[in-house]
Amino acid sequence: MGNSDFANVQAGSAVQHDPVNSPKHYQSHPSGIETIQITEHMGFSLGNVIKYVLRAPYKGKQLEDLKKAQWYLAREIERIESGRE
Repeated sequence: MGNSDFANVQAGSAVQHDPVNSPKHYQSHPSGIETIQITEHMGFSLGNVIKYVLRAPYKGKQLEDLKKAQWYLAREIERIESGRE
């Protein structure tokens, strides 16, 4: 998502659907922030936790996405507890 695209989302314009570069379920959060803008600053497991939580209400498989987030969170906790930081 380029800067002009981000400005358009923030300005309240309609979200364009591009299933490869900017899937609608990753840019539907009311904040206007696209999921990758947050997750690219995190490790893999925590990034996936955030990804699945943020998209859960918008992709049509809310419980499945929340269970995926739970799985990645448990994996990250296990990594930290085992000293593999």
